[in-house]
Amino acid sequence: MVDLYTNYGGNTVVQYMVFLGIVLVAVLAIKIFKIYIIRVLKHVAKRSKNDVDDLAVGIVDALPWYIYAIISIHLVSRMLAIPPIASTIIKLVTIVALGFFTVRAAGRVVDYFVDKEVKKRQKETGVEARSVVVLLGRIVKAVLWLLAILVMLSNMGVQITPLIAGIGVGGIAIAFALQNILEDLFSSFSIYFDKPFEEGDFIIIGADMGIVKYIGLKTTRIQTLQGQELVVSNRELTSSRINNYKKMEKRRIVFSFGVEYSTPVTKLRGIKKIVKEIISKNKLASLDRVHFKEFGNFSLNYEVVYYIDSKEYNVYMDIQERINLELKGRFEKEGIGFAYPTQTLFVKKE
Repeated sequence: MVDLYTNYGGNTVVQYMVFLGIVLVAVLAIKIFKIYIIRVLKHVAKRSKNDVDDLAVGIVDALPWYIYAIISIHLVSRMLAIPPIASTIIKLVTIVALGFFTVRAAGRVVDYFVDKEVKKRQKETGVEARSVVVLLGRIVKAVLWLLAILVMLSNMGVQITPLIAGIGVGGIAIAFALQNILEDLFSSFSIYFDKPFEEGDFIIIGADMGIVKYIGLKTTRIQTLQGQELVVSNRELTSSRINNYKKMEKRRIVFSFGVEYSTPVTKLRGIKKIVKEIISKNKLASLDRVHFKEFGNFSLNYEVVYYIDSKEYNVYMDIQERINLELKGRFEKEGIGFAYPTQTLFVKKE
């Protein structure tokens, strides 16, 4: 019969039994916790309107039972006299396990905010712009893994200062090598967060114009009015002046017309009234001013300014067409003629 107080490796049999008993009880308690308590917490989380508690319960539920066993062994092993090599192994396994599952939990938090931002953007714009947000989430998770590895190495006694210096030098070299790509990448972040334009906006860049179809990590694609796809680097977009017509609440319209020099003054004065009556018939249009602007080379020129309470180009063209037709009809009725280029030649007879 084994003597329970016999010493083996610096510990009695009783101490080993107590050690195993505590570990088994801890694992059993965790098993019960995961089966019953987590189930209740999940039920409560589903009934709540806030989804943060779902995230917290999911993180706890995702931890496997052996991570708890490793932590229990690490804590209870201090009760025993164990060889330095065994103590080192237990410490290393505990550090790696804690680091791994801490980063995984942090990654789930990052994914939660990424998905929330994607849904928010989709609700605002009607377009699912995932590329920039997903990439940013992956960068954050990569940084978390790098920090976790450095912390684990530091706890293992590794000198990480030279390693950090090496990473810094390597990062500078990579940044110089990929300078243009990184400029486009950071420009895409600037476009995403600053929102100078979004998918579906009609923009003008220099001589080019069209509807933004896709904002990528390096380029933005624009569907031009002619039908072809225009691909522009994000770096070029953030360094250019952009006219965004999607942001326009109302459109200011300026147009001119000329009448013949032979038109009597009384009819010239009546033109302002005619224009006001025509524009007032359009519900979306509001007149700003009508002026006899100048004496042209072959016409008496008028300038009209009005506003349209719409940003749609087709609405503007429909209203302008109606105004033009009405002007032509009223001028014909009033005997007012539109001017066109003419020349009068005077011949002197001797």
